[in-house]
Amino acid sequence: MAAVRKVGREEIMPRYLKVAHERKLDGSLLTEADVAAQHALIAALTAIAPHPVLGEEMTEAEQRRSWEEGAEGVWCVDPIDGTTNFVSGLPFFAISVALVKNGRTEIGVVYNPQDDELFAAETGGGAYLNGERLPIKPPPRSLHRSIAGVDFKRLPRALAVRLAAEHPYSSQRNLGASTLDWCYLAAGRLHLYLHGSQKLWDYAAGWRILIEAGGAVCTLAEDEFWQGDLWNRSVVAALNPELLGAWKEWVRRGQ
Repeated sequence: MAAVRKVGREEIMPRYLKVAHERKLDGSLLTEADVAAQHALIAALTAIAPHPVLGEEMTEAEQRRSWEEGAEGVWCVDPIDGTTNFVSGLPFFAISVALVKNGRTEIGVVYNPQDDELFAAETGGGAYLNGERLPIKPPPRSLHRSIAGVDFKRLPRALAVRLAAEHPYSSQRNLGASTLDWCYLAAGRLHLYLHGSQKLWDYAAGWRILIEAGGAVCTLAEDEFWQGDLWNRSVVAALNPELLGAWKEWVRRGQ
């Protein structure tokens, strides 16, 4: 937690609104802040525990090699999730760090340096926001009173159209940083979550934080979240198992 805060304060915030950007091959943005933060995180995390580091700003070959070499554990890092927000001056971006062992996240830390909000969890230890136990607010009892975080652009078209035409929730948000979406769900700021495709660094930390907050999650196809493609995973989640049951049934209906 201290290492992540330090990187946010020293590598990211001094460059906020002051850094140029470029486009990666996949069309997403990259800045000097992403690269500097990743280098700083690699140094800090390997000093804590000398596991391989799998970072978003590595090549795919490097990422897969780190995963394969991480039999004893692997650090999974997104140095700036929400780079488009960061570049545009929208104060919704975060550093995400997870320690993954035996195919599951054991420790998750997500830090929004703009708001100085640090979400953290470890297996069996609960989830916290700046030391306060999550969730901060309990969820509503029904879907139609819920606030949902939904990323429409990566959903199957038929599901996206159906959501637009006959959504079962009260209101919908899409804030542009999936690692924080997970944490807002764990905190009770959102009650439902739906995303069509996330990378390992998008979900690794947030999954542990949500689970330790009492949340529940599956994918569009699998009840067991960690089944299927590690590198491209859909998310259907809720702040408690009861809400997930109703949300999952609605989402999967007619796929």
